[in-house]
Amino acid sequence: MSQTVRTRPEGSARALSEAYDTALLDLDGVVYAGGNAIGHAVESLKVARDGGMRLAYVTNNALRTPDTVAEHLTELGIATEGSDVITSAQAVARLIADQVPAGARVLVIGGEGLRVALRERGLEPVDSAEDEPVAVVQGYGGPELPWGRFAEACYAIARGVPWFASNTDLTIPGARGIAPGNGAAVEVVRIATGAEPQVAGKPLPPMHRETVLRTGAERPLVVGDRLDTDIEGAFNGDVDSLLVLTGVTDGAQLLAAPPQHRPTYVDADLRGLLTGQPEVTEAHAGSGFRCGGWTATAGDERLELEGDGEVLDGLRALCAAAWTAAGDGVCALDGGKALARLGL
Repeated sequence: MSQTVRTRPEGSARALSEAYDTALLDLDGVVYAGGNAIGHAVESLKVARDGGMRLAYVTNNALRTPDTVAEHLTELGIATEGSDVITSAQAVARLIADQVPAGARVLVIGGEGLRVALRERGLEPVDSAEDEPVAVVQGYGGPELPWGRFAEACYAIARGVPWFASNTDLTIPGARGIAPGNGAAVEVVRIATGAEPQVAGKPLPPMHRETVLRTGAERPLVVGDRLDTDIEGAFNGDVDSLLVLTGVTDGAQLLAAPPQHRPTYVDADLRGLLTGQPEVTEAHAGSGFRCGGWTATAGDERLELEGDGEVLDGLRALCAAAWTAAGDGVCALDGGKALARLGL
């Protein structure tokens, strides 16, 4: 896939909820954290939906079933059906089903979400390497997942059984902070076996395929908080994206983003769906980039920021200066002072 290298966030004269027909929303760090709704999420999603935008929830977390996720969202005040939720468990189950016989046994290292997704594809979940599985699948199993489950995976993989992973997110946001994600658990098995799993979740094509098949979206907008899953997944699927700063990505990571991690739009939270996006333009005489009341430039050693106004406008201008300086690489200029001026 050949794509033009993005060198600045885009603007939109229309509200994003009007410019796109479907929002493909990440959950952890976007809609909720640790089970509690993130500020402005519930009301913003209701307004977007009432205005005609379809909402689909696309999560790399394979622990819970779509129905369970839908029930949780409904309890938070976001009316949701199980069919509105697409999980990496569903994506990896389809990936496995394409490679093994119908009715085959699959060793599950994870939670109920994986088991339900496997059964949906006509596969039989099992718990032991002694159950003669034809595949091993690993997904986030929550903080109480027994250590012995990793041993079962290793026993089967050592016998030549192919290994699949729902996703490889190293971390997952929660109410108390950032915790180890499924990717950390995958590393345990990788270190013990020397094997490499086939991975289905964001940012890889199986997850995008699953999302398109289940939503039928024609003008989708990916909405996420992670550059290496949500935004890269949008890049790989050649669709637009909105990064919200309610999860794991901070300003420094955004400025240093390589091309595949650069979002189309940047906003503070899901209220960004309900508004247009300001244009980032070149300053007079090509000296830096302007957004709102801010002007950002790339110096010899650091990024510079002048002016005042909305914090997000300053960040957007800095993104343009950093990404333009980096081209198809990573910006190595120090943006610390400029970000500190914005309180980021």
